[in-house]
Amino acid sequence: MSEKSEASDATEPSTASTGTAPGPQPEPIRFFGTTWVEHDGRYGLRRVGVAFGSLAAAVASCFVLRFAYQGLEIADVGSFVGILVILMFGICSAIAFRKTWEGFSRRPAEPAGEDNLRSLKTIGFVGSLLAYFLRSVLEAPGEKLRRTEYEAAVAQYAKRRSARTGNPAGRKTPKGRKPRRR
Repeated sequence: MSEKSEASDATEPSTASTGTAPGPQPEPIRFFGTTWVEHDGRYGLRRVGVAFGSLAAAVASCFVLRFAYQGLEIADVGSFVGILVILMFGICSAIAFRKTWEGFSRRPAEPAGEDNLRSLKTIGFVGSLLAYFLRSVLEAPGEKLRRTEYEAAVAQYAKRRSARTGNPAGRKTPKGRKPRRR
């Protein structure tokens, strides 16, 4: 092959060279890519790894929070501040857990609202990690949502493709109408 033909092959996208089929493509999931579609590419190992990693991160986070609370005790800031810190992390973790869990089952109706909760989710990171752990025990986080969206897109694509009957000029004219002159 000449250099010119190799260069043209590399720049022209085709379904054979890219390996993608025409039609809708599955949306990748963090840590899983598109292996969730067929459960291939060490999908089970990835789920175990994600579950273990998120649980380990949640446990490590609890130790960090414990050390922070001990720092408050050493600083002798008072019991009121200690109670406020515990309540803040507890409430924020519960809200972050709920919002993260809901994010796995449906898309947010208002993306701006999710951006407003970003700081709250950051404070309640333990809740988000626990939600990620529990969901990864069941499936890849967000797999059910993306699977239903992907299957609906594939069905819609197949319906559109099957509705095409070929060349519209070759169709017969309905009775009572004169064929168009050429």
